[in-house]
Parts: sequence; C-alpha cells; structure tokens
Amino acid sequence: MDLNLVLVSLVVIIALGFDYTNGFHDAANAIATSVSTRALTPRAALLMAAVMNIIGALLGTEVAKTIGEGIIDISHYTNSSDVLQQREGLAIVLGALVGAVVWNLITWWFGLPSSSSHALIGGLVGAGLASATQVKWIGILQHVVIPMFASPVIGFLLGFFLMKGLMRLLQNLPYHRTMRRFRILQTLSAAAMALGHGLQDAQKTMGVIVMALIAGGYGETHNVIDPVTGDIMIPLWVKLAAAGAISLGTYAGGWRIMRTLGRKIIDLDPARGFVAEGVSAIVLYLSAFVLHAPISTTHTITSAILGVGATKRFSAVRWGVAGNIVVGWFLTLPAAAAVAAIVYFIVHAVVGL
Repeated sequence: MDLNLVLVSLVVIIALGFDYTNGFHDAANAIATSVSTRALTPRAALLMAAVMNIIGALLGTEVAKTIGEGIIDISHYTNSSDVLQQREGLAIVLGALVGAVVWNLITWWFGLPSSSSHALIGGLVGAGLASATQVKWIGILQHVVIPMFASPVIGFLLGFFLMKGLMRLLQNLPYHRTMRRFRILQTLSAAAMALGHGLQDAQKTMGVIVMALIAGGYGETHNVIDPVTGDIMIPLWVKLAAAGAISLGTYAGGWRIMRTLGRKIIDLDPARGFVAEGVSAIVLYLSAFVLHAPISTTHTITSAILGVGATKRFSAVRWGVAGNIVVGWFLTLPAAAAVAAIVYFIVHAVVGL
C-alpha cells in the first residue's frame, strides 16, 4: 500500500473534519444575534447560514492561497521526489490540523467563541517549528498578527459609532414598530455574515488540502499549480468538499457558543443585531477581497457586538464574559501550536521518518 496516499487521504479527511468543527464552532458567528433577537428561528437561521456558507466558499481563493503559501514554507518537501521528504511534509500538515481540531473542541466545550482560523494558523506554526521548517514570520505579522489586533478594534469602533448614528436617526420613531422592521433586516445581515464566514473560513481548509496534495506528490495529478505562473490553484472538488463540510457543520449548530454570543455578553435588540452583523460582514469582505488576509470571523463579530452593546450603556456589557473570551483568543495560537508539535512528533515516529 502506498503510504503517501494513505497520509494524503488522512490529511484530507481530517481537514474536512476540521472544516466541520469550524462550521458548528463558528455557526454562532453568523446567526447568534438573529436568533437572540428572534428575527429568525434557530433552525431557519442555521439552514440559511449553511446555504450562504456554500456560496461564500465558492466566491474566491485568495485566502486559501495565503494559508497554502504564506504561513510556513514546505517547498523543500513539496518539490522533492524523495518519498521520505514528501511524508515529512505530510506529517507537518497532519500535525497542524489535529492541533486546530483539538483546540476547536476544547473551546466549543467551554462555550468560548475562539478563532478556528487562528487555531489552524497556530497549528501550522507549531508543526513548522517542531520540524525545523521555515516559518514565514513577516507573512504571519502582516496576515495574522496585525489583523488579529486590527479587526476587533475596527469591529468595535464601527459598531459603536454606526449604532450611535443610527440611534440619533431613529430617536423619534415608535420603538416597537421600528424593531419589527429591523427583525426583517436582520435576515439580510445574517445572510451577509454567513456569506463572509464561508468566504473566509472554508478557504482556509482548501489551502491546507492543497498543501497536502502538493506535499504528497499529487500536485500535478490534481492540477493545483498553474503551469505558467506557478501560483496555487484550487481544484473544484476541493472547493465543493470544503464548502459542503463547513455548511454541514454550520447546520449542526454550535449551541454552547451561540448562547455566549447571543445572550451572555449583552441582551441585543434587533437594531443592534443588524448593525453588528452588517459591520462584521463588511470587515470580512474587505479582508478577503482586498487584503487577502485570513482574519477571524469570531473576533470580528464579538467585537462588533461589544461595540453596539456599549452604546446602550457601558455597564450593559458583561465585561467579565468578554474578558474570558479575549483570554481564549490569546491562548489559541500557542495552544494549537503545542498540540500540533506533539502530534507531529508522534506521526514522525509512527511512519519512521
């Protein structure tokens, strides 16, 4: 039996498993505010989010290329005809994925809306360091660290000031009738948020699968390298598989995290829910299409909720819950990296590298 084929198949299966956990872990990102304000029923919101995840996943590939090329450099494995070198590359990718999945499951269990994106990036860095593979620190600084701090700040400030402006415009209108209209508008903002979630998060899994195909020596078989430019291309079956896995995970629902985002941080009304989702969607689209940066949908929506919530009154936000979430954000990269490094060493030993 071809061990490379076994390892590639295992990586693809675990990558899609990660995508599934990403879906139910981050389902709350798209729909928690709509469900908490009763703009949508939970199942209707999940179905809508699953469909929009599929559409979003098929809209671009730039984030996938950033994950595939911009975090660690495994070119000396992927360009090698040495079977052992190829397996070394696959061990790195496998360790990264398992690290990300483990951290996703831990944070889901405790109801913490942490970043699946950063879990995957942390896994890649951890496996890369364990294998003495070159880590692209400049790329990580540009595409991960700066957006990690910038997107929550932008989400908070945009949410706060847009909500303040909206409150001034609506101050003389009847409250209950206005909120009923915003419940309808929230259907659109939740759909836009779910589209952004698919656009960002499903692409990250695509990038990892392509890394595995190249590392295992199957790059030419699946046409993942442009023969003219040398750029990574994402095969259609990879796009469809990643889109399907994340949408299934989304439809499964992440009720623990949904309760945290929808109720425990602040009690949202439909107007605040609409603004939070709209702001988050805008930030996700700009990051994917303009910056090509794999930002966290979790960080973006959580900070936007904090921003719109602070306009009610500063004390209305449960800052203790928000503080626990932020601690989880900072733990994500090193925790996923540590698990990935351990798994890399185990795989390294098992396959006799």
